[in-house]
Amino acid sequence: MPGIPFLLPIEFDLAATFLMALTGAWLASRRGYDLVGAFMLAFVTGVGGGLLRDAVFIKQIPLVMQDARYLWAVAAAVAAGIASFRVAERFEQSIAYVDAFAIGVYGVVGANKAMIAGIAPVPALLVGMCNAVGGGLLRDVLVREEPLVFKPGQLYVLAALFAAWYSWCCRTTTASTPTARRGYRSR
Repeated sequence: MPGIPFLLPIEFDLAATFLMALTGAWLASRRGYDLVGAFMLAFVTGVGGGLLRDAVFIKQIPLVMQDARYLWAVAAAVAAGIASFRVAERFEQSIAYVDAFAIGVYGVVGANKAMIAGIAPVPALLVGMCNAVGGGLLRDVLVREEPLVFKPGQLYVLAALFAAWYSWCCRTTTASTPTARRGYRSR
């Protein structure tokens, strides 16, 4: 199957990286890590799913190694996470809400990049799901907590899968319109 011609803007990936890294920075602050520890946990959380997607499933050099904007997104998340930790701590579910939003975005980005790489739609949805939950899973394992995706009542994996599936459905519906058949595609 040839890849699909629609690539989401990199800002989607950078936003998801920032949000996931923010959860890592908040968790590092909660545990009293220093700046280096906070950066490393934020880095693993922010780009862990993308590393998994690129290196394992798509078999390409990970984008984080090709574009410095990912490191800047993680650095900005660490700064924002340290600055906003006290406010975020007041809201018990802050990490869960930001995590859930980032997972939805990462599910769409991962599935999109997998389909562009030529992976068939159903496996691409699974790549998107792994992309979405990979960073948070690594974060939780590194701090010796039970991963959120394994806890009862957590619908993270389903949310990521639904987001990836919905974006694929929208894309295939759009691709079958007369405008798309004439060669006008979103870029």
